[in-house]
Amino acid sequence: MSAKIRLAARDLALIVAVVALWGFSFVAIKVGLREIPPFALAALRFFCAAVPLVFFIRRPRMPWRYTVAYGFAIGFCQFGLLFLGMKLGMPAGLSSLVIQLQIFFTIGLAIAFLGDRLRKEDLLGAAIATVGVVLLGIYKLQEGLTATLVGFLLVIASAFAWGIGNVVAKRAARFDSDMLALVVWSSLVPPLPLALMSLGFEGGAKAWSAVASASPLAWACVLLLAWGATLFGFASWARLLHKYPTALVAPFALLIPVSGLASGAIFLGEGLAPLQMAGVALVLAGLAENVFGIRLREWLRRLSA
Repeated sequence: MSAKIRLAARDLALIVAVVALWGFSFVAIKVGLREIPPFALAALRFFCAAVPLVFFIRRPRMPWRYTVAYGFAIGFCQFGLLFLGMKLGMPAGLSSLVIQLQIFFTIGLAIAFLGDRLRKEDLLGAAIATVGVVLLGIYKLQEGLTATLVGFLLVIASAFAWGIGNVVAKRAARFDSDMLALVVWSSLVPPLPLALMSLGFEGGAKAWSAVASASPLAWACVLLLAWGATLFGFASWARLLHKYPTALVAPFALLIPVSGLASGAIFLGEGLAPLQMAGVALVLAGLAENVFGIRLREWLRRLSA
């Protein structure tokens, strides 16, 4: 199927819903990490995403290597490294910003390995939105938030893994466009290696005790991450990457930190400083250019003709 250049209204709404959920999921991650070690939390996330649906959803009709590669990149590498980075000193807000480097990794890998083309509207929109994210990061640093170097590098590695997973999903969709099946079956890949990492780095008995004694709130976070952020979020995201050019869809991930700020304002009563509002405005302006830039210029040309 050839990639479409313009987003349908319902797909635009779906993208916004996905990134809003992903932004809020950083709150769930941080809350879950208060009780459950990072590798154990990641293992639980993907185990609950796979079981019991794997018994009811057919295996995707594609070579096994795509299912395994996607599960390893997204499940083990992206979230294992992200959770560990946050545990080792990366604040949730900064993590939600730094991981947006995946946009440039995704676009670059898609151009290199999938033959995608980069429109000037995509480049301009992404540049404007990125400036907005940089302003949000500057505000975080001015507020005194600090991050360890190892935590920072782990989140960058997580972003690169996300980019690899996006490209694998887009190529896999050529065999089977059922992205929910891909996400469910690929979620069988991460739990065992993540559990082994938990055994080696978090202490088997200690990690098991933490899981067994986890509060209902922690388990609610696990299920939100598994059913919402993973099954709904990644299945929808992979389908949209297959349907549209990578450079049109990927920049919408820049809304994730905006969603995180909105979640903080709504659920935690946190206000927005002027620099944050300027950053949010630039993110929205960049995405508007990415989605509506061509149509707006065509409309202006018709008016001036």
